[in-house]
Amino acid sequence: MDRALAAQISEAVADKLLLYRRDTSGWKICREGNGVSVSWRPSVEFPGNLYRGEGDVLGTPETVWECIKPVAGGLREKWDANVSTFEILESISDTLCVSRTSTPSAAMKIISPRDFVDLVLIRKYEDGTISTNATHVDYPLCPPKSGYVRGFNHPCGCFCEPLPGEPNKTHLVTFFQTDLSGYLPQTVVESFFPRSMATFYVNLQTAVTKFQA
Repeated sequence: MDRALAAQISEAVADKLLLYRRDTSGWKICREGNGVSVSWRPSVEFPGNLYRGEGDVLGTPETVWECIKPVAGGLREKWDANVSTFEILESISDTLCVSRTSTPSAAMKIISPRDFVDLVLIRKYEDGTISTNATHVDYPLCPPKSGYVRGFNHPCGCFCEPLPGEPNKTHLVTFFQTDLSGYLPQTVVESFFPRSMATFYVNLQTAVTKFQA
């Protein structure tokens, strides 16, 4: 992929995610419990919703990041129920790559396996926050594969934020706005994402606790 174009696209996505992070207007809570809240508002990117998850994870930012960072063969594949495989299709720089993520069937197999090809940027901030910033890209070297429906991630990612005065706790904010494609009832999609995001935090906490032990 053209390096300059990839950098331009990814930086625009990261700026957009930062706006999502700072904008508190229009969010409607759809799931709440165990210190985690999931909210949504209509996406301006596609005819679906933008979902936001927010909660604290007991673990240092370094350990939490180790569990969620986008690397092939990383810990994410071991604990995240929504990730079957994660592979790097092209490394553009130390912080920018094209990836393919495959997901298992879900919602009692109503949602069949999907795969997603994304441009992913890691951005670090002065306060110690690390973010992932991703969006779908056309990548001819990875056409749709048999057994998978090709889905499309619109600007999405997470912010792994240190908490001042609490070095063993991390604030994690996640954003998803995914077109799952295929022929799925909207009610299935709208019930799947909030439940899936809440479960993400639970499973992440288990992974962080295990990894720190």
